[in-house]
Amino acid sequence: MPSDSMDDIELKKIDLQFPAVRSMSRDDSSVAEERVETARGSILVAVQGDRTKPAILTYHDLGLNYISSFQAFFNYIDMRALLDNFCVYHVNAPGQEEGANALPDDYEYPTMDELAEQLMFVLSHFGLHHVIGLGVGAGGNILARFALANPEKVEALCLINVVSTQAGWIEWGYQKINARYLRSKGMTQGVLDYLMWHHFGRGTEERNHDLVQVYRNYFERQVNPTNLALFIDAYVRRTDLKLVRELEPSRRKDSATLQMPVMNITGSLSPHVDDTVTLNGRLDPTNSSWMKISDCGMVLEEQPGKVAEAFRLFLQGQGYAVKLSRKLSTSLSAEGMTKVSCAHLIDFNRSSSLDESDLRTHWSNASIHITENPISDAVAC
Repeated sequence: MPSDSMDDIELKKIDLQFPAVRSMSRDDSSVAEERVETARGSILVAVQGDRTKPAILTYHDLGLNYISSFQAFFNYIDMRALLDNFCVYHVNAPGQEEGANALPDDYEYPTMDELAEQLMFVLSHFGLHHVIGLGVGAGGNILARFALANPEKVEALCLINVVSTQAGWIEWGYQKINARYLRSKGMTQGVLDYLMWHHFGRGTEERNHDLVQVYRNYFERQVNPTNLALFIDAYVRRTDLKLVRELEPSRRKDSATLQMPVMNITGSLSPHVDDTVTLNGRLDPTNSSWMKISDCGMVLEEQPGKVAEAFRLFLQGQGYAVKLSRKLSTSLSAEGMTKVSCAHLIDFNRSSSLDESDLRTHWSNASIHITENPISDAVAC
């Protein structure tokens, strides 16, 4: 095109547009907080959604609560439609909620098994017969303990960066030092760096500087250090889950492992990848999947779209009809996974008339099945 045919354009000004600042706030009218009395004191449970709908029970990781762990994920555009089909019950560990007062000096913090037992009081308080569990880190370990003790109460589990073994010497030492500093000096730089590594892994500053700053500020200003020290002590004293994979098909129903469907998720940059592989090797390969999502450590914050899509497919595999806010993507750029097939979508709500064979058929046809679990714990997927 000749240059003389082009009109002259004069640039007069530039308007800069900055993305909305990521914030964590409990000012959400859709969430109702309630205190639930348990045998070990009261805990805060936040309810989000229609209570007549099927229940999803969430549990957070160290240094977090329902706001900092799950608020952004459930506000993600692809997850909002989920609240039309489910009611979410966010459980906070004792003293971990935002603005919590320091627990009394004579308060004996519950063990991990006792924290799991508290969930029975939550189910009784809200009249829930069974739930779907969504847990991250320490919270996922607690949900797994509850599922082992009460398999009839848990329909399915989504576990993120969950450790199934007891603490090793290195973890035990680091966590003990962190707990001591939290009690005596508050949130020190060393504790802060450990928490950031625990949730994001290494190299987070380079790939997601803004998100890192949000969580650094949160840990410094919003977390009660004394209460967190008690939670860390309970977590570092955890016992092994004692999950055992049964290789004989005829004896799998009686094996000492999780009997319900399990989706086991980790981020490729998370420090807990090997732990999730170990957990993966202890689960029943016929009802579990292992998923490693690329380019992230804290998967709910860094890759919510991929987790939301996988979680929706997982729920559909359990017999739930989930309304979608947009057309399903045909590919997930997660490492180590095969293409997700959703050719057969279930168009009915959960019904008590479904028998076990029906559910197994729907799980195999409509669910997400990422990889076959490795028999050896040492196998990398």
